[in-house]
Formats: sequence, C-alpha cells, structure tokens
Amino acid sequence: MPYLLLSLAACFWGGNYVIGHLLVAEVNPIVLSAARWVFTALLLMTLYFCQVTEQWPVMKKSFGTIVFLALCGQVLFPLTLYIGLQYTTSLNAAIYMSTTPALVLLINKFFFKERISARNIAGVILSTVGVIWLVSQGDMINARVFAHLNQGDFWTMGSALSWAVYCAFLRIKPREVKGNAFVAVSALLGAIVLIPVLALELIRNGMPGWNSYANTGFVTGLAYLVIFPSWLSYLLWNKGISAIGATRGEIYSHLIPLSGGLFSVMFLHVTLHSYHLVSALVIMCGIALCSRPSAKKGSQQRVA
Repeated sequence: MPYLLLSLAACFWGGNYVIGHLLVAEVNPIVLSAARWVFTALLLMTLYFCQVTEQWPVMKKSFGTIVFLALCGQVLFPLTLYIGLQYTTSLNAAIYMSTTPALVLLINKFFFKERISARNIAGVILSTVGVIWLVSQGDMINARVFAHLNQGDFWTMGSALSWAVYCAFLRIKPREVKGNAFVAVSALLGAIVLIPVLALELIRNGMPGWNSYANTGFVTGLAYLVIFPSWLSYLLWNKGISAIGATRGEIYSHLIPLSGGLFSVMFLHVTLHSYHLVSALVIMCGIALCSRPSAKKGSQQRVA
C-alpha cells in the first residue's frame, strides 16, 4: 500500500509540472502560489478542523518542526518551481527534480548517520539514468538541454533542493501528529507566509490584470493544484514516507517527470516516442530495486 500511495502522489505532482507550466505563462507565479495555498488552507481547515483542534496540544510542542517543514514543502518548493518555469523548460526542471533521491541519500547519510545500502544506491543510479534518458529524448550524449543555463534553472535547482530537505526531514515530525491535521496546518502556514510575499509583490509591481485570472482555464487549473498536488499528494506522500522511510520512498519522485511526460502526451498532444517507453522501463526497474527492503534494515526504515 505505501508504494501505491507514493506512486499516486508522484503522478499528481507530475500534473503540477504541466498545469504550472501552462498557468505561469499567463499569470504571476507569486499570485498563483498564494492563491493555491490560501484556497488549499480554507479547504483543509474546513475538512479537518476537528482533528487539528484535537491534536493542537501535540502540535504546539513541535511547532518549530512543523513550520520548518511547511517552509520547505509548501512555500519554497512550489514557489521556486513556478518562478523557474517562467524562464526554463519543464524538461530542465524535471532533470533537477530527478536529483532529489540522491540528495535525500546524502542528507540521511550526513545528518542522520543512516547506513545506505548498495541496493538503494544502485536503484537511485538506475532510476536517474531513466530520467536523464527521458529528458534527453534518448540521446544522452546530446547536452543541448543543459546548455544556456538561466535564472529559471537556478530557481528550479532550489526547488529540487527544498523538496529533498522536506522529504528527508519528515522523519523528525512526531508520530502523534497525524497526516490530515499535519497537511492542513502546513497548508495554513504556507498561506500565512505567502500572503505578505504577495502583498510585497503587488506593492512593487502593482495590481495584475485580473482578466487572466477570471477565465475558465485558470479556475480549472487552480482547482487541480488545490485538490491534487496540494492536498492529496502531500497526504499520500507523507503516509508513504512514514511507512517505508525517506531513503526508499524518495525514489518515487522519479515518477514525477515520467508522469508529467505522459500527461503531456495525453493532454497536450505531445508525440509518444520509443525513448518514453525505454525510460519508463528503466525508471520502474530502479524503483523496484530500491523499494525492496532488506532484513537488517526493515525496522530502521520505519522512521518518519
């Protein structure tokens, strides 16, 4: 079951790349991020208010941890991604996102002194090769996708780093703080942080033309971002990571660029090529290799 939860979460985030890339072509990324988390916070606090109230005494004891995780996962990760997608391609963003499993391994090794198995390392390497094969369109010697780095590339690199920190440090969240209440409070914190950022943006650049925000495409895209990447993905991801640990679980982030590519084929009429199929096979083999628990580490991985 944890593997299904992680797979669904990653697929919903794959849709975030496609929808986000379309929306930031028309709307301000800071406005988009703030609107996303304000509406998500309203939805989740309505649904889970009773659970938040019941668990609030426990949350207060670890409030600093929850704020730290919300800053990394709900604020920095999507905000830097949306800003970066204004200037770089979703393929480049996917390349940087594919580095997060390796970053999580390094964080777990140096911050939490976790022993990393050869199987996990091999799985990450194999899956990373699959992602690079995907974004290089089956020509790994061609470095065109890496050329001409711009500010968008650096923003999306920051997005990948913040996501890796979020996933690795989920282990410090107290088990007493349950998933629904945790995601609801994280969304609320994200909205609270982004509202003053939005205010500064509006003071600096003035009010945007609201016609871009009042059309059906924006409303539909925002609804997707609220329900799937902002609510269900975080809920399912946190549950999956809690069950099998960040080292084995983070490998599923490689499904994000893969699912983003498939959604592009399905909804943006991008042509399906053989390299998509080869990449999918290699990524799935890497995930399968990394997901197999070892007898020694089975109990150690259940930390989050």
